[in-house]
Amino acid sequence: MTPAHDVGRFPHLLRRRLGPRWDIAADGPRIRVEHADRASPYRPPRRHPTWDELLATIEDAFVRQGVARDRCLPLRWGRETDLTISAVQALDPLLKDGTTRTYRQGFIPQPVVRFTARRDAAGELRDGFTTSFINVSRVEPITDITAYIDAIDGWISVLSAIGLHARHISILGDLTVWRRGAVCGTTLRFQHVGETIGDIVLLWNADEPTRAAIDLGSGLERLAWARSHLPWTQLIYGGFADSAPSGVLDALRTATLLLGHGISPTSRGAGAATRRVLATIPRETASPGVSSVVRHFHGYWNAAAPLPAAWPEITHQIEQDRLAKSRRGKWAA
Repeated sequence: MTPAHDVGRFPHLLRRRLGPRWDIAADGPRIRVEHADRASPYRPPRRHPTWDELLATIEDAFVRQGVARDRCLPLRWGRETDLTISAVQALDPLLKDGTTRTYRQGFIPQPVVRFTARRDAAGELRDGFTTSFINVSRVEPITDITAYIDAIDGWISVLSAIGLHARHISILGDLTVWRRGAVCGTTLRFQHVGETIGDIVLLWNADEPTRAAIDLGSGLERLAWARSHLPWTQLIYGGFADSAPSGVLDALRTATLLLGHGISPTSRGAGAATRRVLATIPRETASPGVSSVVRHFHGYWNAAAPLPAAWPEITHQIEQDRLAKSRRGKWAA
C-alpha cells in the first residue's frame, strides 16, 4: 500500500503501539491522542540543565532507540533557499528527486535561520519565537508505515527523558494528505500541557511513493521553555535579557550564527540575511562593544556544532559593520 492509503490506518496502529493507557479519538480526518492520566498537574523541575546537557540527554535517548546522530547541514544552503531553514532539507534527494540518496539522516540538532517568526502588532517577536534556533530533528527514510508509528512512540520516550512526561503530552492532527510540489505528506503535532512543541510529518515523493520518510522536528529552545516554564527572554538571553531590547538581542544572536559560519553581509544570497540582521543592531549597542553577548551566544551555538569562526572575530565584524555604517549615515535602527 502507498503512504496515502496507509494514513487511514493511523488510529488503529497508534492504539496497538501505544497501548490502553492512551485515549485515541478519530473524527473523520481529525485525530487526537491523549494520555489517560492527563488531568495530573505539571510541575517544572527545580534544576534547569545547560544547553549542552539538554542536547546530550536527547541524543542519548535517541541512541537507545538505535537512532544515531548525524552531522549538521551547512548553514549556507543555496538550493531552493539561501540558508538552511529545516533539517528536513537533508531528505531533498529522496523526496524531491525520487532517488534513494539523502544528505544526512538520523538525529540532527540543526541550527537554522527563519524570518517567519510570529510578531505582535508592534513588530516585536512573540514569546516562543526567535529568528534563529536549533531544529531538534529526526529525519530518515522509511520502508513501512509502522516505522512512522514507532517514531511517534520513540519521541514520547525522548520527551520523557528530558522531563516532559507522557501524561502531559497530546498528539493532534488532520490526516488529510497535502501536496507541495513533488512532495506529499500528512502532519501530526505534539503538545505539552496544551502548548505546541513540535510535529512529526510522514513524507513521500508524489511520483515515487515508495520513497518515503519521517521528519520529526522541534526547537531546542521551545523544549527547554516547555520544561522550565521560565520567562522566554530569560531562557533565551540569560543574564543579558534586560541589557537591550529583545529584537536587538535576537539580531545579535542570529548574527553570531551567520558570521560564525563565514556568511558575511552581501546584497544578494545568504549574505543578504546577514546584512538584514546587522541592520537592526543600533550604533549605541555596538559602540561600547558587544563581546560579552557575542561570546554568550557563541557558546550556545557551539552546543549543536562548533562554529568555524571564533567569537572575537565575530565581535569585530559586528562592531566594524555597525560603526562604519553609522559614520556614513547609512545604518538602520
